[in-house]
Order: sequence, then C-alpha cells, then structure tokens
Amino acid sequence: MLAQYFTNAFTIAMVILVLVLLVSMFRILREYERGVIFMLGRFYRVKGPGLIIVVPLIQQMVRVDIRTVVMDVPTQDVISKDNVSVMVNAVVYYRVTDAQPAIINVENFHEATSQLAQTTLRSVLGQYELDDMLSSRETLNSAIQTILDQQTDSWGIKVSNVEIKHVDLNESMIRAIAKQAEAERERRAKVIHAQGEQEAAEKLSQAAKTLSQQPQALQLRYLQTLTEIAGEHSNTVVFPLPIEMLQHLQKATEGMSSDETANS
Repeated sequence: MLAQYFTNAFTIAMVILVLVLLVSMFRILREYERGVIFMLGRFYRVKGPGLIIVVPLIQQMVRVDIRTVVMDVPTQDVISKDNVSVMVNAVVYYRVTDAQPAIINVENFHEATSQLAQTTLRSVLGQYELDDMLSSRETLNSAIQTILDQQTDSWGIKVSNVEIKHVDLNESMIRAIAKQAEAERERRAKVIHAQGEQEAAEKLSQAAKTLSQQPQALQLRYLQTLTEIAGEHSNTVVFPLPIEMLQHLQKATEGMSSDETANS
C-alpha cells in the first residue's frame, strides 16, 4: 500500500515536471524584442519576434529591447579651450541594431554607452572655446554623435542623435559676458552713428555740387529757407543774404563809380 502511494506521487510529480518543462519551452517576444539564444553556453542564434521555442536545460535566452533609448547624460564639469569652467549636460538617443554583439561584446551596453557619452562629452567640449559652446550647438552635437556612433558600432548600437541641453556658468562669468555684450552693443552703435555721419556728409557734398551748378536752384532754396523762417514763432528774423547777390551789388557799384568818373 505504501509503495503504491509513493509510486502514484512520483508519477504525479513527473507529470507536473513535464508540464512545467513544456510550458517553459514556449516564449513570446514582442515586436520590439529579440531573443539571443545560447545553447550549452555557446551562441546559437537570434530569434523573435513572436512565439519561439527554447529547449529547457540546454538553451538559454536573453531578451534585448531594440527600441530607441533616451539616456540623460549626468552634468559634467568641463574646462573649455579658453580655460573657462562650465557645467554641461546632454541627452543621447540610441538603439540596439544587432542583438548579438550587444550581449556578447559588452557586459552591460546601457552602462557602457552612458560612461562613454560622459567621457566623450568632456573631451569634445574641452577642444572648443566658450563662445563656440554657446553659439555652435549643432556643430558640437554632430561631433559628439559621430564619435559615439563609431565607438558603439562594435557593440551593435546606433547613436542617432545627441543634444546638449544646458551650459551653466558661474555668476562671475555671467557678469563678464554681460559686460562684453554691452561693450559690443556700444561699439556697434558708434559704428552705425559714424556710418550715418559719413553718408550724410556725402549726400550734403553732392547737394552742394548740384546747387553750385544751378543758380536757379540756389535761389529756390533761399526762398524756401525764408518761408521756413517766417513760419516760426520768433521775435527776431534773420534774412540770409546770398553771396551771389553781394557779388552782383559789388559789380553794380563798381559800374556806377566808373560812369561817374568818366562823366567828370
């Protein structure tokens, strides 16, 4: 009786074990997942997505997510080429393009990519001056992305984009930049004012040449000036006397003197 009991219990246990093994053979991988299969410790193949079969005790599977990962690079203390200390952080977009090297060639590709992004960010930005960091973001992003993509290619990872988010300066540097910007604005204002004075002088010189060639135009300008003066509310009105008129009066006076001398 006891032997029969143990036999039945053993049979039930074996049936349960077989059912568990059969159930564990079937794995479901989503569309964005791949399974790296190892057979007795050696790489076998990459499977998925969908329903796959993994032989228990002989094969092992490692899931790999192939979706784009958005990784925030921690803030780094960077010394620029002109010896300015800044705090810079960035964001890196990457994804697994080949699951096999991502599992076999590197222990933890997420951690490895993060550390590589930090060191690359410091080394690349250290080759540029502060003004370039603030004004040439696209160039810096492209340079960092190219280096990361080349380094992670052997891991089966594609770095699609790198964006520098913030470049933080200390208070003294912010004040120095503000003074520099103010000085630059004053310089531009003086240059623009000088250019305006030069253009005005050139136009006045052209106008003077035109008036000197046309005496009638000079007379019209004289009458216009008298009209403008008469319209002003002033107790004293000064009438400008053209030099040409004085010259005509002088000639007339000299003519009259000559006639009187001839008559006498």
